[in-house]
Amino acid sequence: MSLPRTRLVKKEAAAEETMLFQFEKPAGFTYKAGQFADYTLIDPAETDAEGNTRGFSMSSAPYEPNLMCTTRMRDTAFKRVLKDMPIGTEVELDAPYGSFTLHNKVARPAVFLTGGIGITPVRSITLQSVHDKTGHRIIVFYSNKRPEDAAFLDELGRVAGAQANVTVVATMTEPENSRQAWAGETGFIDKDMIARYVEDLTVPIYYLCGPAGMVTAMRSLLNGAGVDDDDIRTEEFTGY
Repeated sequence: MSLPRTRLVKKEAAAEETMLFQFEKPAGFTYKAGQFADYTLIDPAETDAEGNTRGFSMSSAPYEPNLMCTTRMRDTAFKRVLKDMPIGTEVELDAPYGSFTLHNKVARPAVFLTGGIGITPVRSITLQSVHDKTGHRIIVFYSNKRPEDAAFLDELGRVAGAQANVTVVATMTEPENSRQAWAGETGFIDKDMIARYVEDLTVPIYYLCGPAGMVTAMRSLLNGAGVDDDDIRTEEFTGY
């Protein structure tokens, strides 16, 4: 059975060396915030050993009109074709997949520990929760080298500013290399940083998303603080 096709409707920079791509949402297509999609190029101008298909978290929230994927722009055939793709180009869509979705029990806060492009499913989940008025307490820890590298940082900051139950804690590990002044948290996410915003570390459900090394480090940190593995959900980003 052939896969449905979708058309590119918009593309733009989301951060330095990071782009977002918006595609038409096929009729009847539904998904949960936090899920991902496989996109396959159709007769691309070039290809390589990594193939013509990539999986990307849907950084759009389900209530939004288009499907959006956001990615670091590595120098691969797939990324070069994607970057140069004219508006209106079709790709094959295989979705939705994944269970990295918001838990149901509103009494337990959702704490996201994320870095870099791992913010993509977090945007989807946070915006959808606010849109649906789910009532979840959401705390997002978001690590980048510099503000210039942080996709959706301004948008998520505006959401947090307007929503009492949403907190965004951005931290920069190399603020000295930024062209912008940075007055927020600095350094890597650690237990002390989390404890400044989370009163009891054993109460929330945790969502870890980012490079595999970061996910492993955050899980170890949480386990050491007494957090049960059953209260930790992960999504590793490899290759970007």
